[in-house]
Amino acid sequence: MVPQQRHDVSGTAALPPPGRPGRISTASTTITRGTVRRATDGDTGSSTVVNGNASTGGAPQDAVSTAPPPGRGAAPGAGPGRAGTAATAGDLLGRYLQAQATSFLRGLSLRAESEAAGDAPLCAAARRIAGVLHTYGTLTDESWSEPLRGELAWLAATLGREREYTGRLDRLLEALRRLSTGAASPAGAAPSPALGAARAAALLERQLTLARTRAHSATLQALGSARFHALADAIAVLASEVPLTPAAARPAGAVLPPLAATAYTRLTDAAAALPLHRAAHPYNAEAVQAALGAELTSDLQDAPWHQVRVLLRLSRYAAEVPGAGDGGGPRLAEAGALLRRHHEAAESASAVAAAARTPRIAPATAYALGVLHADQRHEVEAARFAFSRLWQPEPAGAGRAEPQPAVPGARTE
Repeated sequence: MVPQQRHDVSGTAALPPPGRPGRISTASTTITRGTVRRATDGDTGSSTVVNGNASTGGAPQDAVSTAPPPGRGAAPGAGPGRAGTAATAGDLLGRYLQAQATSFLRGLSLRAESEAAGDAPLCAAARRIAGVLHTYGTLTDESWSEPLRGELAWLAATLGREREYTGRLDRLLEALRRLSTGAASPAGAAPSPALGAARAAALLERQLTLARTRAHSATLQALGSARFHALADAIAVLASEVPLTPAAARPAGAVLPPLAATAYTRLTDAAAALPLHRAAHPYNAEAVQAALGAELTSDLQDAPWHQVRVLLRLSRYAAEVPGAGDGGGPRLAEAGALLRRHHEAAESASAVAAAARTPRIAPATAYALGVLHADQRHEVEAARFAFSRLWQPEPAGAGRAEPQPAVPGARTE
């Protein structure tokens, strides 16, 4: 039995001695070898891993089982090199997961010095481990990987919320400054956005700063919880031991590429369901108008695009595992950047709409918020247009579009 070790959130989680099964103890949680079951947290919708019967919400459980089940050894690639033999899927997948677990623990150590410096690697590693376990789930023990995925998704969402609010506020304040520098409106015209821009900026800053403060408090509470301590201990175990199934012993070339191709197929199927023919128009006034109407809200419009963004991220993470293939190469990276731009603009527009619903705001403030909302929705359409051009390039040999009839009085270039 290995002596008990305490896990401190300010430093790197302790690792058990290599090659020796044991238990990792914390102040409020214990990791033991045994069965792993899943309980639903009613507040967050994510899962809590408990040893025993499933429980719902409430206080932290007495025992959190996240160690690999009995009979599962370390990943083959974790030990000495296998000279003269072809790498198995377990070799390559295990090395990737262990590298991401090490990055997670490094980010945990960096966070003790700087929250901003530590949150980025923590989020990135958590998302990559969860995404790879999702794509290559048949190669790892399901009773271990499924609860761990839920806990990693909970942590990534909690850590990323504060940064999202900070970036959203900066984006909207910059857009307001840009829109309020326009020329003064002529007599009888609608008021200039500059008239209510200052009050609109103050309203947005007050609301988003409050949301960011709450997100920061939630992050601190999460990082001090027994749930996070158990998750960090599980990642410490993952850094030295990966529970694999017998399917992982097959050659990597016969296992990894088909699973990565399945993830890419899910992405292409979801992208094909998008209204790319409408998004291919640079000024899609129909979609902008629908975003303001009751029949088709902006949330219903944006949800399929957000789902494609998630699937694209999963496909990219699957391709990062050595031996899985290129997974689309630079095209996927560029498409991911466009969908991030789409997501940021859509969420910013939703924040502006929420601010505009504040009771008893001045007409000039409401007008400035309306102009800002339209600006962000146009950013959404611009991102969709760029994505449609990237995802559906013009077929080879296709001729140029037929020239349109001249408009009387129009300038000729």
